[in-house]
Amino acid sequence: MNESNHPLPSSYRDPAGFIFQYENEVYRQVNESGRKDYELLLQSGLYDLITKKKWLIRHEEMPAGFLNKNAYKILKPEQIPFISFPYEWPFSMLKEAALLTLRIAKASLGHGMMLKDATPFNIQWHKGAMIFIDTLSFEEYKDGSPWIAYRQFCECFLSPLLLMHYGRASLHAMQLAYAEGIPLQLTSRFLPWRSRLSIHTYLHIHLHAKVARKNKGTDQKGLLVPKNKLINLLGSLEMLVHSLSLKDNGTVWGDYYAEVANRNDYLTQKKTIIATWVEKLPALKTAIDFGSNEGEFSLPLAARSIYTIAADADPVAVNKLHKTIRETNIQHIIPLIIDFTYPSPAIGLANKERDSFLSRISNTDLGLCLALIHHLCIGKNIPFASVASILAESCKHLIIEFVPATDEKSKQLLLNKKDIYQWYTQLEFENAFGQHFDTSKKQLIPGTERVLYLMRRSHH
Repeated sequence: MNESNHPLPSSYRDPAGFIFQYENEVYRQVNESGRKDYELLLQSGLYDLITKKKWLIRHEEMPAGFLNKNAYKILKPEQIPFISFPYEWPFSMLKEAALLTLRIAKASLGHGMMLKDATPFNIQWHKGAMIFIDTLSFEEYKDGSPWIAYRQFCECFLSPLLLMHYGRASLHAMQLAYAEGIPLQLTSRFLPWRSRLSIHTYLHIHLHAKVARKNKGTDQKGLLVPKNKLINLLGSLEMLVHSLSLKDNGTVWGDYYAEVANRNDYLTQKKTIIATWVEKLPALKTAIDFGSNEGEFSLPLAARSIYTIAADADPVAVNKLHKTIRETNIQHIIPLIIDFTYPSPAIGLANKERDSFLSRISNTDLGLCLALIHHLCIGKNIPFASVASILAESCKHLIIEFVPATDEKSKQLLLNKKDIYQWYTQLEFENAFGQHFDTSKKQLIPGTERVLYLMRRSHH
């Protein structure tokens, strides 16, 4: 095997093939053992149908012998600019991924095939929608076969969606702890009793958990399931997923901009300054908005075709942004639930299977850090130096807003705290950031005491 096509750490599970990187692009190798199912995917018409519908990522086949003469095929899929993980997605994004999985499973059955995996890790956000990326997840359907990915679907998709639906809370920390899916028994225990009144929830979670517990270690291979029963099963799951929603019970900072916008034209002034600065920056391709809220500042960047990661710790705000993106069909933006103080770590086998959030965003062209510094430093006791260091590793250019201790929002944060923040001054802020950045512009936002800075990462 050529040095270049070693499997990526996340791609060791499937004997049919694996993904690898070559010259900064991602490829998929199809092994001899995956030949039959791959050929069926193409010949059955399933590949044409689901790529046309934009459910499955398109690929091109590389010439025979490309990089590895022993491979059956090397495929080059359409490239995805940013890889995200299910524990970073808002509720409606996970729901979209669940419905996509079920649609593909149904379409597969109609073409004599079956989806053998139902994990959200096979799905990515691309061009403003969810898309399935695992071309080798399809196998030939044999009469009477059960859906082997049924339990996986229930644990990876249904469990978190139902717990959020009934619990009205974000569960990304729990999804991170149970990256392979929240166990059925646990979900059944956590769901309120009234959830049993939904026939679909009762069947797919409560009864499923009971049966799985009883049949632990027994051989399920002899199980025969007629095709129409499989179609009904998928239909029942679809109805259940469709019925779930995230209740908008608001959060402390959820309506931040609604209140703040009333202050002396603050928002308009800020947008104008930032737009002027962004316009003059050289060839921006990527951006990250730390504390993006509902996308007030991320969306204008995406409108300029700058690929923007809109990251916020508020699940309700990120969920709203996802809905805005779907309704308006904006393409160059990805909304993610990311807490600046607790970003997704590297997890999985040898901690290399899924990269940390910070390693995935390193070297972004532009970072926005607006109305966030007081939350981090006063709200979470993080020193300026730590914030500056993280931002310097993340982006080349930075637009950051300094919110003084005298600002109403800072005072709010200090209400129930001892004021031990003598160091929280504009001068200290400038000194700490000056260790990593050179300031090219600095402007007071009219009608406020807040100051915007345009900085460039320095090389000292």
